[in-house]
Amino acid sequence: MIIRQTKKLSPLLIIISLWAGINACAPKNNNKEIKSSQTMNKTLVVYFSATGTTKAAATQLAKEKNADMFEIVPAQPYTDADLDWKDKQSRSTLEMKDKSSRPSIKEVCENIADYDTIWIGFPVWWYTAPTIVNTFIEAHDLSGKIVNVFATSGGSGVKGSAEDLKKTYPQYHWGESRLMN
Repeated sequence: MIIRQTKKLSPLLIIISLWAGINACAPKNNNKEIKSSQTMNKTLVVYFSATGTTKAAATQLAKEKNADMFEIVPAQPYTDADLDWKDKQSRSTLEMKDKSSRPSIKEVCENIADYDTIWIGFPVWWYTAPTIVNTFIEAHDLSGKIVNVFATSGGSGVKGSAEDLKKTYPQYHWGESRLMN
């Protein structure tokens, strides 16, 4: 004769089993997912400012966009004589006449890969971006980012400068442009 022994489930075991079943089906709150969504849409305002005007505009834009900032600093600072646009032999005039000119910059932005949106700002020189802006762009991989342009100018608009950059660097996704005087 076989005697079958039956065990009753304790209430605690039932509760644990139910809890485990419910949690197995519940959506996970994965910290990696939260972290990656927090890094999305991170914005960087990059600017070149010869006299401080564009720096003020960059600071305003960074506050508006809740963005980090990076200054394009020339390896050799511009003097007042270098910036004399009336002098046909001034440094800025010679650089702007030579479209292949790429003035050296002090440093690159080491963490540019952390940003999804880049705003590049500059004073308009000879109806376009100063060639040091090209130095910055060529020193960084802006693939997969939205690149916007802002500029300061005493008389020119930003549209021509933005179009020149789009033509020179068609591999990048160019967004909006803004004149910030």
